[in-house]
Amino acid sequence: MVKSTTKLAIFDTFKTKGNDLTGEANRQRSIITILASNANPAERTRTGISQRMAKKQGITWKNIYSGIFRDLDEILLPMEIAEEDGRLPLKRGPKALQEIGIPFYHLTKKGLLIALSISEVKNRENILKEFFSKSESTEKEFEEILTSLLEASPNFIYSIFQKYVKAFCDNKIQELLPFDLSKLKEISDESLIIQKEVLSAFVKLSKQEKDNAIKFLDKIT
Repeated sequence: MVKSTTKLAIFDTFKTKGNDLTGEANRQRSIITILASNANPAERTRTGISQRMAKKQGITWKNIYSGIFRDLDEILLPMEIAEEDGRLPLKRGPKALQEIGIPFYHLTKKGLLIALSISEVKNRENILKEFFSKSESTEKEFEEILTSLLEASPNFIYSIFQKYVKAFCDNKIQELLPFDLSKLKEISDESLIIQKEVLSAFVKLSKQEKDNAIKFLDKIT
């Protein structure tokens, strides 16, 4: 198993199964995806998250509840990826529990950043806006270029977030926040080097050469 050295396991894979994600990785990705969606409060409780995931997998929600409980209480909450967003009143059960209610959760700023790295998350453009609305002045320098490139090349932009968060999971970046893409310079990533080389070369081409290059890439992608 190719396992992260941090507790966040969203990129963990089985060593013998290529790029197949582990059960823990899929579970954590699903929790973050649900919290990143427009789910109502009832769907963002431990039980609600379990029921949504179980319905998608065609299994009984009680079979996965303990794993989701552990992911939230031992990983996502302590790492400040998610936090309590309020409590829902209970109509049944022990009186004390009815009085305090059951918690539901949402993503923190760090959680929003992690959600941007997960391909299953559907509304990443809105999440990107929300993330930068919470950003510090030192993080703002990346907002303009990322948002301007997003419409033309969304896959490229989200791949950068994926590399950034994966570097954190692999202990190559010590802290996700403050958000600073220059931290990626410390990592030797061949695909980023190639992308930079292609972009630098492309802007120097004549219009005819650019058209020919695009035609060539259309044939192989």
